[in-house]
Amino acid sequence: MSERKVALVTGSATGAGRAIALRFAQNGYAVAVNYSRSESDAKETLAEVKKLGVPGILCQATVAEDAQVRAMVERCRAELGGIDVLVNNAGTTKFIAHTELEAVTDEIWDDIFQVNLKGAFYASRAAMPHLKLRKGAIVNVSSVAGLQGHGSSIPYSASKAAMNCMTQSLARAFGPEVRVNAVAPGPIETRWLVGHEEHVAKAVAMTPLKRAAKPDDVADVVWFLAAGTSLVTGQVVVVDGGRTM
Repeated sequence: MSERKVALVTGSATGAGRAIALRFAQNGYAVAVNYSRSESDAKETLAEVKKLGVPGILCQATVAEDAQVRAMVERCRAELGGIDVLVNNAGTTKFIAHTELEAVTDEIWDDIFQVNLKGAFYASRAAMPHLKLRKGAIVNVSSVAGLQGHGSSIPYSASKAAMNCMTQSLARAFGPEVRVNAVAPGPIETRWLVGHEEHVAKAVAMTPLKRAAKPDDVADVVWFLAAGTSLVTGQVVVVDGGRTM
């Protein structure tokens, strides 16, 4: 078993996922960089990880497919020595006004839940034996949409609400060996929001700190929940500048 700690960050090619991967690398962790389609971006993330003097591997896998997730976790064990931290960051959405009920098809429901909820479950299930062995942690990247029912679409909000509940279920089931928490950001300044600037502006106008989250704001809290505390589990920590208080 490797003495160097290992973090697997799903959806870490860009945005908050990249910032999270680099935060662990800065703190000496080996990092598994996961992507589904953004190969060139993921290679850039891996290069940045390695510049920090730690090992890293590139894992192409969609979290929506259990077999691919299990293979990715096995690579972490074989090539990096195990897993100490799993960050379930991979996600997807569709921008659909909440009043447009007829626009929400079964396919959209299935796609969003398959990635956002079942994907996080698949990764947690596959990684759990390794996390238990190393007394590790899971951090799920949720959203304030899952707390207040707003956000890019009703299925997205529902998927994040379910993720919050799953966070508590896993925390109850696998303590004391494994801690499980979630971070719930408001809008994050990433390419996800390109073309939806009006949506962000409305959110920021209702935010006491008057700005959206940056990827590093999310990484701050993920790092704390994973490695900066030993007594926090089953919690959903909001990072939204005070909008939902």
